[in-house]
Amino acid sequence: MGGHVQVCTHCGVEQIAYNSCRNRHCPKCQTTNRERWILERESELLPVPYYHIVFTLPHHLNGMLPQYDKQIYSGLLKAAWQTIKTFGEDTKYLGAKMGMVSILHTWGQQLWLHPHVHCIVPAGGITQSGKWKQAKYARKYLFPKKALSKVFRAKFMVLLRQETEVPQSLAANLFATPWVVYAKRHFGTPKTVVEYLGRYTHKVAISNHRLKAISGDNVSFFYKDYRDAAKRKVTCINGYEFLRRFAMHVLPWGFMRIRHYGILASRNKSVELNLAKSHFKVQKWEKQQYAWQQIARERLNFNPDNCPHCQQDGLIIIKVIDPNRGPPKQWSS
Repeated sequence: MGGHVQVCTHCGVEQIAYNSCRNRHCPKCQTTNRERWILERESELLPVPYYHIVFTLPHHLNGMLPQYDKQIYSGLLKAAWQTIKTFGEDTKYLGAKMGMVSILHTWGQQLWLHPHVHCIVPAGGITQSGKWKQAKYARKYLFPKKALSKVFRAKFMVLLRQETEVPQSLAANLFATPWVVYAKRHFGTPKTVVEYLGRYTHKVAISNHRLKAISGDNVSFFYKDYRDAAKRKVTCINGYEFLRRFAMHVLPWGFMRIRHYGILASRNKSVELNLAKSHFKVQKWEKQQYAWQQIARERLNFNPDNCPHCQQDGLIIIKVIDPNRGPPKQWSS
């Protein structure tokens, strides 16, 4: 990906810095994007309870994923929002337009396919008259989980059948299976809710700290066994199998895994989100730009202009490295 050579204006030491690949599936290149996402979401927060809701697809669908991954993942995200939207618009539960931020994950702890969507949902919405309305049972629950599960299943199946033919035997198994929806109020402040969900936003199937060893043709890595009180265990698999499992979670080109809906959708924030903010008399939302240097200093406690040799602020770029030519000769081994 190329890079550049830096020199310190104080001590004269030169160093090389390679550019990030910035691929969203890379375990090393997502830290800045994650912190930028958290900052952007903090400006949207409302002083209301927030819920963490997880919609999960049954494993019966895993056989269709290699061929219909884009349709299934898109249907999962859309069905999750349609479910929340349906309950929000129902006067029995709320009677208002809600908002939601959703993040797609496709993996389990051992890298098997496990498609699910993490969502944060503020407990309320904007009525047709433009007023904020709090959810009726916000202090206990947002909506009944069993009802959410049934509506979610129905919404997803309609969307999937619009995209492809679903075998009758598979459909029968899917309707006979209780679908899992996790819905729990986050008891922290709205800001801690975003910080918490920020852990999920730019994760990849496995990060480097979970890798234990590479021995011969085998790879060992840590995982949490949720069937055994979330105990930390180690599994060892062949390197080809490790790569196969990892590759299953590379998303289709251009697929948006983080989506915003309702009053939190990009086209609605300036009006509907700011209506909600005016109700609570808090600062209105405005789009902000955060440079990576600012994020490094303020969020990661790292000054990119600081020389690692003399610890003074004075690094400047003196040479750009062509990505097709490799490092300068004096840096080649």
